[in-house]
Amino acid sequence: MKFGSTLMGVRMSGYAEAARSLEDAGFESVWVPEHLALPPEAPTTYPYARDGRPPVPSGTPCYDPFVLLSFVACATTTVRLCTNVYLLPLHHPLRTARGAVTLDRLSRGRVTLGIGVGWLEDEFVWAGEDFATRGARTDEIIPMLRQLWSEPIVEVATAHYRFGPVAFQPKPTTPQGIPIEVGGTSSAALRRAAKLADGWIDIDSQSFDDLAAKVAKVDALRADAGRNGPFEITVGGEFSISPDAVRRAADAGATRVIASPYTGTPLSGSDVRSWAHRFHDDVIAPFNELRHR
Repeated sequence: MKFGSTLMGVRMSGYAEAARSLEDAGFESVWVPEHLALPPEAPTTYPYARDGRPPVPSGTPCYDPFVLLSFVACATTTVRLCTNVYLLPLHHPLRTARGAVTLDRLSRGRVTLGIGVGWLEDEFVWAGEDFATRGARTDEIIPMLRQLWSEPIVEVATAHYRFGPVAFQPKPTTPQGIPIEVGGTSSAALRRAAKLADGWIDIDSQSFDDLAAKVAKVDALRADAGRNGPFEITVGGEFSISPDAVRRAADAGATRVIASPYTGTPLSGSDVRSWAHRFHDDVIAPFNELRHR
C-alpha cells in the first residue's frame, strides 16, 4: 500500500517544509488540485455532494499545479508529484504535454498526472472550451499525450483537435512515460480509466463494498480491453483514517490511500510536519505491522 497526502490548505510559505516532512514520514506522493477560477457564488452542480455544493469555497486560493509542483520537486528527492485532479479538457493538449514533461524532467521522473473532465461549466466558458464535449475530448487527449511523449513526429487529426506534424521534445525521463490516472465514479470515468489510463482515483465511494464493486467493474473493463500490468487504485477520505480502514481498502483493491491534514484552517509547514509524523505512527506503521503478521 502506498500513502499519499494532499497539500490542500498549506500556506505558500510552508510548502517546502510540508513536502519534505511528508517525504521524511514515509509518504509516497503529494497531491494538488486545479481550478483556473471560481465564481463569486458557486453553483450547486458539484456531482459528488448530495446538495451539489462544492467542498471548495469560492474564495479559496488556486495555484497552477505544474508551477506549484515544480517548487515542491526542488524541495524533495523521492516523493511523487501528482495532480488530483488536473482538468484535462480545459487545456489544449500541447500545453498539457509541455507542462507535464517539464515537471517530469525537473523532478527526474516523479510525476503522476491525475486527470478529470471537470464539473464547473463557468471555467470552460471563460477559457473558451466546450463544456458539452469535455468527455469526448478527454478520450482523444489521453492517447495524444502518450504520442507526444513517445513518438519523434506527431500529427493529430481527431474530431476536436488538429495540429502538426510536430517534433515534440524532450520526452519524459523514463521509457514508460508519465502515468495518467483518471478520477471520477461515473460509468464514463470508470471506462476511461480502465481502457486508457494507468490508474483510477476514487472520489465518492460510500463503503468498502461500494469501493470493491467499482474496482471489480474497472477490472472487468480492463480485461475486456485486453489490458494487464500495473494499475493504481487510489482512494481517500474515510478509507485513510485508521490502520484497519486502510487494510479494508486494500482488501477491496486499493493500492494507494490519500490522507489530508487540512481541517479548514490554513496550515504551516510545521503543522504538516507534526501531522505527518503522527499519521506515520498512528496509521502507516501499524498498517505495515498488520500486513506483515
